[in-house]
Amino acid sequence: MAAGAAVLALPAQAQTAAAPSPAATLLDDAAWRMLALKPETATSLGLDTGAHAALRGALEDRSAAGQAAVAALVRSDLAKVEAVSDAGLDPVARTSLAVVKSAYRTALDGFALPYGDVTVGGWRNTPYVVIQNVGAYIDVPRFLDSDHPVNTAVDAEAYLARLAQFPAVLEGETARLKATAAQGVIAPSFLIEKAIRQMGASLSAMGGQSGGTGGGLVESIEKRTREKGIAGDWAGRARDIVTKQVAPTLERQLAELIAQRKLAVRDAGMHTRPGGDAFYAWALRASTTTRMTPDEIHKLGLASLAELQGRMDPILRKLGYTSGTVGERMTSLGKDPRFHFPDNDEGRAQIIAFIQKRLTYIRAQMPRAFSKLVRGNLEVRRLPPAEEPGAPGAYGGPGSIDGSIPGKMWINLGTTRLHSTYSLPTLVHHEAIPGHVWQGEYSNQLPTIRAMLAFNAYSEGWALYSETLGDELGAYDDDPVGKLGYLQSIAFRACRLVVDTGLHAREWSREQAIDWFASTNGSGRDEVTSEVERYCSWPGQACGYFIGRSEILRQRARAQAALGKAYDLRDYDNAVVEGGNVPLDVLAANIDRYIAGKKG
Repeated sequence: MAAGAAVLALPAQAQTAAAPSPAATLLDDAAWRMLALKPETATSLGLDTGAHAALRGALEDRSAAGQAAVAALVRSDLAKVEAVSDAGLDPVARTSLAVVKSAYRTALDGFALPYGDVTVGGWRNTPYVVIQNVGAYIDVPRFLDSDHPVNTAVDAEAYLARLAQFPAVLEGETARLKATAAQGVIAPSFLIEKAIRQMGASLSAMGGQSGGTGGGLVESIEKRTREKGIAGDWAGRARDIVTKQVAPTLERQLAELIAQRKLAVRDAGMHTRPGGDAFYAWALRASTTTRMTPDEIHKLGLASLAELQGRMDPILRKLGYTSGTVGERMTSLGKDPRFHFPDNDEGRAQIIAFIQKRLTYIRAQMPRAFSKLVRGNLEVRRLPPAEEPGAPGAYGGPGSIDGSIPGKMWINLGTTRLHSTYSLPTLVHHEAIPGHVWQGEYSNQLPTIRAMLAFNAYSEGWALYSETLGDELGAYDDDPVGKLGYLQSIAFRACRLVVDTGLHAREWSREQAIDWFASTNGSGRDEVTSEVERYCSWPGQACGYFIGRSEILRQRARAQAALGKAYDLRDYDNAVVEGGNVPLDVLAANIDRYIAGKKG
């Protein structure tokens, strides 16, 4: 980034060299107003300290009133940002303002819809308040265990304060669940059934007023206070809250899901829900930062899949797989026990060790792809077992701005059948390095609000582009099966374009989507089933990956053509990540400036 943009290129807490500009002050104030409503984000970014320490003991209000407060703040702050003239501002300042305008305008359009859970600068937009991969019953326990620090007695008290607020958060969601059902918007029956099983497992672990351990919510604080030598009856106090307050409230939420299950149908797509076409159109725009129609996206997926499978075919033939479609041959490859892990704890340990080995390899390649490096601060963790049935194979993201909370690659180990030795390397590149964790550390160096706001097409497009970087850096030079795993992964995302639009705009059933996906791409049915069900609950989100990657590669080709011998992959990659998480039109503007700067 340009040296002259130092005020806007550093987190607000690091701005000491000069007084912040009016634009920087406006953005910083907007960030803190939003963090006051989303205190978990403040903790995850490591910003709940000093004057903002009270945020460490708070949870977001997920009730209808809480959602309305977020919408009102977005509307108010957008008006302030739109009143700022771009004249005289440096390019980084203009980028930051453009990012806020895009994120806030899109969110307001989402809040104007009659239902849905809308994120501001995020990726998880859904018509359903609570389902197999959405809801505080999943988010809060994972957050308290992984991101909420417990280093002092004050931290432990803040943990208990958050735990005590958990029932109110659940109540707010349950009320919204009822309100959405009254509008005729009920999740597909197969999603509700999965959510019921997961919630039941969580309740079973918690126990109730008749007695119980309290489950992971108690175990987490008990373990961490013991390790830190923090005296106090933390486990007993936490257990009292969980068994007497959290569990009964979660039982009421479960009862509402059970009631809705009786009314639910198996129809998967948004086209069958009231106002579903409008919701899907908005969700696609939010997820891709484009105006592409479902038909355009569907056709792009089919054409891209044909091109990718054309590259896979000769590799398969060299390996002796000559009969059948590419999908059928990849299915056969996937059944080869040489590429499997034992489906037990030994196999789970082997997967973690395999991931660590791949991380060591790809870290060593980063100087070949970036002119300015970040730390790559991360840990690999298994998803909480209660979450695994409704979760994807893995996901990842960066840690706090100050590095005190590491980034994480979460791996689903509910069954080792989700993973193979040829699929894991590219998964590491996507979720960790140089994917989500790596890219997020560059965003954490930007103004606070830029570290908070993200765009699905950029985030997932970068992570998918990272898989391509892994290939270009030699990850599969002597590994044709690994190369197939990489190409299958990219093809997987092309399939997503077809399946997501098929479900929500072309009246595909869940079963039709699973059958087409598994047979066409040769992916395992366990993995594909979880994926398809995810698309049913997060309409449009799956389309951001391939569209974002395609745009990053298109911009790279444009830079290569414009710069010729002056082009350097390392400088291009840094231009993309240092420009921050942006909508795709802003990415193009950032690359314009990169090209102009290289030309002098």
